[in-house]
Amino acid sequence: MSVLAIPRRAVLADFVPGSIARDVALVIGGAVLTGAAAQIAFPVPGSPVPITGQTFAALLVGASLGWRRGATSMLLYLIAGAAGVPWFQGGASGAPASLGYVVGFVFAGALVGTLAGRGGDRTPLRTVGTMILGNLVIYAFGVPWLMAAVDINLSRALAVGVIPFLLGDALKVAAAAGLLPAAWALVRRTK
Repeated sequence: MSVLAIPRRAVLADFVPGSIARDVALVIGGAVLTGAAAQIAFPVPGSPVPITGQTFAALLVGASLGWRRGATSMLLYLIAGAAGVPWFQGGASGAPASLGYVVGFVFAGALVGTLAGRGGDRTPLRTVGTMILGNLVIYAFGVPWLMAAVDINLSRALAVGVIPFLLGDALKVAAAAGLLPAAWALVRRTK
């Protein structure tokens, strides 16, 4: 079994055969995956924002597809959901109070994809750092939107839009820290 030297600027999607058709399929697939993960939703008492699987999916899509495809996939998810595709949490569409977090997915996809392209998803420790930064970007967009959407101050927005989600985010980061480096190990083994 030979060991392949993995290009430094590669992401996992780069090892899927194909070109433009592959990229289109991956972008659409990433949006659909995120929409499906949004259906795993648990209400948070006192918060208009539920705990969902979409953050995990959005960050995995960004890391796996790279910054261009990842951000494009999340932009497709955002635009389609805002236009009426019922794939936001609980089958919602339009502009819910949590839409700012979805806007953050686009920028987090770009950041996480960029970092993954630089090896930020190849070891558990690097993946943890990459995913934490992605989560911070999502919160940077989600919290101000939440404040405006439900007319609350920053302190209240942090209490209902960040604090209840930190444990879940830590679990999602830990899962990504296991999945992404394991996927890279499989790529190395098969090449």
